[in-house]
This record gives sequence, C-alpha cells and structure tokens, in this order.
Amino acid sequence: MASQTGAIVQQSLHALLEDHTFLPNLHGQSRKQAFTSLAAILSTPNHIHKSFLRVPLDNGKVVRIPAFRVQHNDTLGPYKGGIRFHESVNEEEVINLAALMTLKNALHEVPFGGGKGGVVLNPRDYSERELHLICEKYVRYFSDIIGPDKDIPAPDVGTGDREMDWMMAEYKSINPGKPYRGSFTGKSIVNAGSLGRREATGRGVYFTFRYLLYDFLKEQRQWLASRNNKFAKTALALADKPLTLAVQGFGNVGSIAALEAYQCTSLTNKIIAVSDRNVTLYNEAGLNIPALITYTSSNHGELPTTLEQLQTHQIDAEIKSRDEILTLSVDVLILAALEDQIHKDNMNKIQAQLIVEGANAPISGEADAYLSNKGVIIIPDILANAGGVIVSYFEWLQGRETQFYTEKEVYQLLYEKMSLTLKTILPQYFNDPFPLRQNCYIHAVMKLCTILYRQGKLY
Repeated sequence: MASQTGAIVQQSLHALLEDHTFLPNLHGQSRKQAFTSLAAILSTPNHIHKSFLRVPLDNGKVVRIPAFRVQHNDTLGPYKGGIRFHESVNEEEVINLAALMTLKNALHEVPFGGGKGGVVLNPRDYSERELHLICEKYVRYFSDIIGPDKDIPAPDVGTGDREMDWMMAEYKSINPGKPYRGSFTGKSIVNAGSLGRREATGRGVYFTFRYLLYDFLKEQRQWLASRNNKFAKTALALADKPLTLAVQGFGNVGSIAALEAYQCTSLTNKIIAVSDRNVTLYNEAGLNIPALITYTSSNHGELPTTLEQLQTHQIDAEIKSRDEILTLSVDVLILAALEDQIHKDNMNKIQAQLIVEGANAPISGEADAYLSNKGVIIIPDILANAGGVIVSYFEWLQGRETQFYTEKEVYQLLYEKMSLTLKTILPQYFNDPFPLRQNCYIHAVMKLCTILYRQGKLY
C-alpha cells in the first residue's frame, strides 16, 4: 500500500484503538493484538498476479506487455476494480488503487472487495485489432482468478465499454455454460451493461460537491455557523457567492462533471477553465461545455488546441498551458486526470478553496496536509468518485436478475446511496478537526474491522 493510503489507514486504526466504544468486548493485550492483525490485513493485498501478455503486432513483431491484477481484500464480497491501460502503470500503483477500492466499497456499503488491474501501454500506440487481442490475452492469462463471484473488472483510464465487451466475450468463450454477464461491468448496453454507467462517475463527482454546498447547507446552515471549525467557515463562505469552477481532465469523468455543473440550477456556478493532456482553455465569463463535448466526441476525445479550431467551432476561450489550470484563481477545482497532480512543488500556488477528487490519488500526502491545514475542503476520491463502482454494482445485479433499470432509476439509486454516505460522514467532518479524507477512512476501516472481527479473522 502506498505511503499516503497506508499512513491514513494506520492513523484510523490508532484512533479506533483508543476509542473503547468501538469493539468494546476487546480489552488490554487482546485488543492490541486484534488491531495489530487489522493493520497487517489492510496494509497488504491478498494476491498479486502479474504476467507478460504475448501479442503479435500488425507489423509482424511480437511484444510482451506487462500486465497486473491485484486482489487486495474480499472481506465484503468479490474483488472489484477497473483495468487501466496506461504507460505509467506499475505494481505499486495497482496495489494502492486496489486498496482504495477496498476502502471505497466499505465506505459506501457496496458488497464488493477491492481489486485493480493494469496493462503497461498507451492505447493510442496500438491498432484496434491489437487492442482487441490484448484484451483477449488479458482474460486468458487471468481467467482462473476472475469471474462473477470471484473478481469483477471494470473500465478505468484508457479502457471503456468496448474493451469490457471484448473481455466479456472472451470470458464467455473459455467458460462455456457458466454465467458470464456479471464477469465484467461497464459494458455497452447491448451487452448487458447498465444505462447510466458511463456517466456515473462524473455525475457522482459533481453530486458530492452539490450535496455539500446545497443540500447539506440548506438543512444545516445554522448548525454549521455554530461550529468552531475551519472547514465549516470555508463551506459557509463558498455557499454565499457565485462559484467559479475549473476541471482538470476532460475525459469521461471530467466532461460529465463539467456538464453537470453547466446544467445545474441549484447552485450558481460556472466553468471558467477545463484542461486535458495538451491544453487549458479559459474564459472568465464561462465556457460553453456542450460545444466542447461535441468537439471532443469527434476529435479523439481531445480539446481544441488552436485559435482556428476554436473559431471554426464557435468556442470562445483563451488558450493556456496544460498545467496552468491547477493554479488559476477559482473557487472550486475538480481533479479528473491522473495521480499526483498537486504535490510539494505546486501546493503553495493552489488558490481553490474546495477541491473534488474525480481521479484517484491526485493530491500527494504532503500537499493534502498542507491544504487541509489552510482550511481547504478536499472531497476525497474515496467519497467523490464512487459513482462508477456503485452503478457497476447495479449492473452486476441486473445481469444476475436479467431485469434492467431505466436510466432514471439508476441515477435515483445512485444518488440515494451516495446521499446515505454523505449524511453519515459530513456531520462528523464538521464537528471535529480531521480532514474529510480521515473521516472517510475511519468509517471505512470501522466497517472492515467489524466484519473481520465478527468472522473471527483477528486471532
């Protein structure tokens, strides 16, 4: 487990060890031994699977591509987590992401464990035929460990419903006569996918932000005002002004979160900047998000990078460098790109007072502590970007029952589940000095500890 995640888990365990209202039947040395066992269980994955996919390319060459599947913990149910296609994939990253999935599912009461997969490649460097073969090889190499009741992969960075369709088809071909619809989630609708799955993560990211500054404040404004809490002061200050937002990453998560903000009528907010791997686009008066989505949908998912492209598509924006989006003068920053975007070298330049983690681990541990000490509200990945796995759970259920929900029903169920988590977490957050991330980890660790204790796994 990476140092930041591991450190917060250890802090959570220490806080729970000292709280004798938690697992009150454990006392003295037996209590210490149980928590030592918990630390060992949560800090290490159950299994690390790795292989080299042997792939013949279109040019006649044969390459061997590193691939991973990490199964962190299955206390709550089958392992669950995406498969990432990216050149930066490495074993430590996949282990950390699998651990985050364990905690995320525990936090949101989703009956899955934590897993994650990765393949070390840039999808843009391969043809469609080559990617199809890579997907088939991945399933073949890891066929013994995946399945509807064992380990259920889903899309992640660099993969989508196309890749999940290919993988499910391969799983079905090598497991004739066995249930297969629940072997992968994030599939296309025609292949037993769920309506709303593709947009679920982005919608959930914006929903957590909107819930905090609208739904929660509407009910709890007077209570918040009475709290001697720096985060409560930040929330109240933001709630009383029109908000400017910037979104780093304009892929499947960032573009949907931006569109939700653009269409929101509950809050007065405008998106003044968006970015991708090439460019930042800025307009102080607000960007035309639907026009940008239309452009990216027909241009390989990439934002316009020249004045000519902007003018041709009637998009009013100023072109800035890719990383400028992080340090702009905005109220809210949504991070929907990759890991480690805010770190010790740029943390003192961040001006946003509220940051939403649409990506996994986009803020380093040092930067997280620095910004939290300044009173910046950080809605962490474990809380904000769980929409994908929650709707994946609904997809898994629909595949087993062969009865499918409408898109409206999917979003209603998603918002209800995320609301239950927020109703539990937010009052605790504004009532003590811990950052929101710590509160979420404590809640997730409590869930896992209780189940492990009840199952007799701590002796």
